[in-house]
Amino acid sequence: MKLTAAVLTISDSCHRGQRQDLSGPRLSRLLSENNFEVVEKRILPDEEPAIAQSLRYLAQNIRFIVTTGGTGIAQRDVTPEATRKVCSRLLDGVSELMRAEGAKHTRFAALSRGLCGTIGAAIVLNLPGNPDGAEQSLRSVLHLIPHALDLLAGKTEHSV
Repeated sequence: MKLTAAVLTISDSCHRGQRQDLSGPRLSRLLSENNFEVVEKRILPDEEPAIAQSLRYLAQNIRFIVTTGGTGIAQRDVTPEATRKVCSRLLDGVSELMRAEGAKHTRFAALSRGLCGTIGAAIVLNLPGNPDGAEQSLRSVLHLIPHALDLLAGKTEHSV
């Protein structure tokens, strides 16, 4: 069974057409290869209200929403704030796992503020904007997502 996914690239320069989005297509491809149907792709500016509104809207019909970009510590990096605002629960262990994996590849992984949380029956996952970092982060936690989505959908029986 295919699960639905959306990929949101959060980048002022990509939104203005000044830079090509490399992370979004890469993540879309990885999700498709892992049995997700990517039904929505968007490029948004680094604006907290626009990000929050898109997350709320997409979570109504899409089970897994990944964002790429806006997770650092620069002034305009507001993706975690928007995510925190709309999520009812945070999945701290997922974010910790991504940063632990990232630390194997770059000494700057600890500066990523990406979150993972739930909006109703949907999961939102913030990934770095760097294409390599985004892919590594997603790969490190992707195996957890189908089970987490099952749990959110009420499938809580455990096999022996």
